[in-house]
Amino acid sequence: MARVLLATFGSLGDLHPYIAVGRALTAQGINARIATCSDYRSQVEAAGLEFAPVAPSLAALGTPQELARRVADPLRGSAVLVKGLIMPHLRESHQQLRVAARDCELLIGHPLTYMLQVVAAEQGKPWLSSILAPASFLSREDPPAMAPINSLQIARRLGPWIYRPLLRFVRLAVRRWERPLHDYRRELGLPVSTKVMIFEGQFSALGTLALFDAPLMRPQPDWPPNTRLCGTPLFDGAAPDARDLKRLQDFLAAGAPPLVFALGSSAVWLGGEFWVQALEAARQLGRRAILITGSGSLPNLPDWACEFGYLPYSQVFPHACVIVHQAGIGTLSQALRAGRPQLITPVWFDQPDNAARAVRLGVARTLPFRRVTAARLAQQLRPLLNTPAYATAARDLARQVQAVDGAAVAAAYIMQVLSRSVQRLP
Repeated sequence: MARVLLATFGSLGDLHPYIAVGRALTAQGINARIATCSDYRSQVEAAGLEFAPVAPSLAALGTPQELARRVADPLRGSAVLVKGLIMPHLRESHQQLRVAARDCELLIGHPLTYMLQVVAAEQGKPWLSSILAPASFLSREDPPAMAPINSLQIARRLGPWIYRPLLRFVRLAVRRWERPLHDYRRELGLPVSTKVMIFEGQFSALGTLALFDAPLMRPQPDWPPNTRLCGTPLFDGAAPDARDLKRLQDFLAAGAPPLVFALGSSAVWLGGEFWVQALEAARQLGRRAILITGSGSLPNLPDWACEFGYLPYSQVFPHACVIVHQAGIGTLSQALRAGRPQLITPVWFDQPDNAARAVRLGVARTLPFRRVTAARLAQQLRPLLNTPAYATAARDLARQVQAVDGAAVAAAYIMQVLSRSVQRLP
């Protein structure tokens, strides 16, 4: 039986899509192995998939709160992620990926699994790239709205005389972050590459899986060749605790649809004052509220509010009057399927771009996380609650994205590539 390796790194938002694809492959008789941080072994194995550890371990990098603070800077966060968290572990991740890939016929990489294509070259194996959000394409035709390069959107409108030099400047800066990677490739005797790995260097000539919902970004002329836009592969995590589910059902039955506040699996560790402001905004609006805080430790909540440390978003988002979230691509995908208006409070990385795309689709408004106050939340929530066009657009878009099984589409494409690769073997 064929075996496929899916390598990823990051938060649960970077893990769950690959679990979804792995499960879809398993349903088609393909063994699927997830190679990622050792912290996620239990989640992967509970989903019925093989697991292989790959450095770095998140636990070794610090507490969730420390990690969140380190990458939260809007200008330097990406550099901290690449230079401080990934580059120091290249050798260890290389050795572990070698072992994980040894009995696999096809390898699939995440934008931050730099060593996967090195292992593919060493072992003479085909590999596919994958991306989870539109911003990863860094398209010149549809530039992302994300720090520190959201200025690319303005520069593109001004013309090539400023856009091209600015893009070159960004590339040079990122290339410096990646210097240890290119030094290590030379040490291994691999050809010197002029590609920037966070830009065009991450993509496989064999093909790229675009694992996001099609309405967020239409295919662009400068996408890599052989890109397949699959839709979002959905995996909503562990089943909820039975007591929490009962508490949720009781709260929902007791009154009007609530505002639902969530910050995903990583930005949630920056929550702090956000939850205080969220409660005050709900009070000002006379609305009930559900807060998914990651900790379940807010004291003295009023009876019109309910807190949960964890809930699968598919269980709660459809019951909201408005969903307030950070626009991690996994959270956004669940919110789109819920068919409810959204207020998005983006924190970092691709989230500002995801938020901007949801706004363009007419289903959301946005307020940067750093500017959140109760008054601003309430100001942005009022039109979402009182303007029927948001609810109508959200329902229409939900029907569109619900019709696509991103995991099944990705699995079908992977099986086609796998079949062609096997046929080429002597």
